[in-house]
Amino acid sequence: MAKAKVPKRPTRDEFVLEEIGNQLVEAQQEQSEVVLTVWGREETTRGQIVKMDPRTGKVHVESNGETDKVPFMDIMSVNYPRD
Repeated sequence: MAKAKVPKRPTRDEFVLEEIGNQLVEAQQEQSEVVLTVWGREETTRGQIVKMDPRTGKVHVESNGETDKVPFMDIMSVNYPRD
């Protein structure tokens, strides 16, 4: 029996990754709220970037006092809430 195929994370080029990185840094510096589209998650992740950990490659997003550690490589896009 064949194994169920786990969808692979789409690959993105250096330019796209750099752009996402720049948007995250800017949002962190401005303490803006962001909405992250994260690969493999149904829901978007919304909150304020409190830390970017180069050692673990995770972006710490805080919302309502809780911190969500999102792997940088899983972030597909960075947007700003429209409301």
